[in-house]
Amino acid sequence: MELDVVAWVQVSDGRMLAVRSRGRDLLYLPGGKREPGESDWSALSREVREELDLELDAASFRELGVIRAPAHDQPDFARVRMACFTASYSGAMAAAGEVDEYRYVGRGERHLLAPAAQAALDLADERGLLA
Repeated sequence: MELDVVAWVQVSDGRMLAVRSRGRDLLYLPGGKREPGESDWSALSREVREELDLELDAASFRELGVIRAPAHDQPDFARVRMACFTASYSGAMAAAGEVDEYRYVGRGERHLLAPAAQAALDLADERGLLA
């Protein structure tokens, strides 16, 4: 069974933003599952607001790509399908909701990331976003 999620790929100074949810051992990308009837934009902007207290900019919202990877820490799902998007934002970033920590990670810290986030890091690298 596949978990279908949306994720925000935010890169600054060649490093990708990742978050740690309460009780999780690895870092994930900001984002999550769509609610019934929710578009990718609606789901991602809601999740980023809930997790990081930021507002994404709709005019800059772009699909980066879709990755598939083994699901981590999700007992009901074997794999995850993650639609990755970029967008600029406004506000002061702060860990909120279920997020305990956020940090920017580079290629050398991929071991800190869940498998889908590792694949997203590779996608960002392929697209020339990392330093």
